[in-house]
Amino acid sequence: MKLLYGVVGEGMGHATRSRVVIDHLLNAGHELHVVVSGRAFGFLHDRFADRPRITVTEIAGLHMSYEGNSLALGRSVAENLGKAPASLLRNLATWLRMDFEADAVISDFESWAFFYGLNHLKPVISIDNMQVIHRCEHPEAITEDPHFRLARAAVKAKLPGAHHYLVTTFFRPPLRKDRTTLVPPILRPEILAARREPGKHVLVYQTGTSNEALIPELQRLPFEFRLYGMRRNAQLGNVRLCDFSEAGFIDDLRTARAVVAGGGFSLMSEAVHLGVPMFAVPLDGQYEQELNARYLAMLGYGTFAERFDADRIGEFVENAPERTGYLPRDNSELFDRVDALLDELSG
Repeated sequence: MKLLYGVVGEGMGHATRSRVVIDHLLNAGHELHVVVSGRAFGFLHDRFADRPRITVTEIAGLHMSYEGNSLALGRSVAENLGKAPASLLRNLATWLRMDFEADAVISDFESWAFFYGLNHLKPVISIDNMQVIHRCEHPEAITEDPHFRLARAAVKAKLPGAHHYLVTTFFRPPLRKDRTTLVPPILRPEILAARREPGKHVLVYQTGTSNEALIPELQRLPFEFRLYGMRRNAQLGNVRLCDFSEAGFIDDLRTARAVVAGGGFSLMSEAVHLGVPMFAVPLDGQYEQELNARYLAMLGYGTFAERFDADRIGEFVENAPERTGYLPRDNSELFDRVDALLDELSG
């Protein structure tokens, strides 16, 4: 089949997991046109530059700005509005130049491909973790949060009326919507091949580069920290700043004593899979991260806090046990479901 695949570009988690699915689809003989924005474009373009039957096209997408560990909503809105005319023209030009008659569309929470599918009357398959907010039932400890209803409404409006929703998740709440299947998190082959060997360092990951205040907080603690996300290399006492390296990051993750990071789904899923205890500090203003963090704590895979607190982090690292109870899974369940849906559509 000829498949249009849309990948949202904010954050790298969407790109790394889409890469896994795209690899599977290419190996199954499908032809793909991928549309993607932001840093994710460079990652996917380089990853598939030498593969046949795939084109990767850059589109304009939204970009979020951060201040410390918070979403800078006002600045994000202003910056995206300022870029809106040029972004719309760019995406319209891409739309008009599209010379690809897709049989179906797959979207990882990406709107351009979704609307292209609707406009051309093509079935859309959604593959992402965000739909768990809208398409599942959640306990009162989750729904009592004042931001829950707003988040559910926003997710509902993102990709309405898709042919089917494949929701990746390490927690399994009951379904409340049909045309929905829960599948284990999508894991990179490198994570599936990694073996847990606990060491002495703590892996710390930051989404934005602006949270410099975190460094002196970590320097107060008697542990070795390897901090990713600042996009530079440096040794600052007991804190080593590490620039992006996929292989280096995975090795530091599998051997970490613990992980300290936001509530992003991809890293959290990898930590849960490998059995690395996690201290999550969800980005303020990102409810999906708070939902992930609450389930992380409810299931005993780690804990969470509303802000970085050196004392609480130190206590967690000192006492966090190796977790048990999660059954690691590979990607076969997702792949089987994707193949079945595409066979159904092609028939």
